[in-house]
Amino acid sequence: MSNTPPDLLYSKTHEWVRLEGEEAVIGITFFAQEALGDVTYVEMPREGDALAAGEEFGSVESVKAAGELVSPVSGTVTAVNAELENAPETLNSSPFDDGWIIRVRLSAKPDGLMDAAAYKAHCAAEKH
Repeated sequence: MSNTPPDLLYSKTHEWVRLEGEEAVIGITFFAQEALGDVTYVEMPREGDALAAGEEFGSVESVKAAGELVSPVSGTVTAVNAELENAPETLNSSPFDDGWIIRVRLSAKPDGLMDAAAYKAHCAAEKH
């Protein structure tokens, strides 16, 4: 599997977005989970919470660091991945599939997100 799937959109803060009609599925990228190391805890919003693009919606803690989760889209949370409460390491083992964090019903068209090629360039620049 690719570390940067081409069918997703990416934020500068290392969240990925998979658009599914009026909803977006959101998680953290391979680059983010690799930088964090072994994830030990995920703080998530509740179903029904309103999110605004660019605002914090939770956090991820690992053995090495903690990081904010920043919403790449605006909308209402329709689902949270309850599996992450008992198995936060899923963000490491399956960041693009089982490790999704939330689903959001979009209230606005996503803006300012990168395609896979632009995100790879962004990560390469950040490493230097």
